Amino acid sequence: MKSAKQNTQRRAQRVRRRLKKNANGRPRLSVYRSSKNISVQIIDDATGTTLASASTLQDKKGNGGNMEAAAGIGKLIAERAKKAKVEEVIFDRGGYLYHGRVKALAEAAREAGLKF
Repeated sequence: MKSAKQNTQRRAQRVRRRLKKNANGRPRLSVYRSSKNISVQIIDDATGTTLASASTLQDKKGNGGNMEAAAGIGKLIAERAKKAKVEEVIFDRGGYLYHGRVKALAEAAREAGLKF
């Protein structure tokens, strides 16, 4: 029987494998969610570099584990992506369900001008 960690890793790899087939050279917007914080990176898989990142750990105000904080991070990553001259990405939810904080982050990034 697989452990919970192994199942999570398999799910994330399955999502990432499908994304790489459909990426067409676009950078990947990767999400990491914990119980208290959420962080996001824009990664260029061709070179293996991080183009932009944002996290609730950088902003020490308030709770980083709620939907308002996730929406704030979504807006922040969209602004940083524009500075890095990235307009179109592919969304990597990392094995998490597209629900709650992950959905709030994605919708806020779209509203701020990031296309995916």
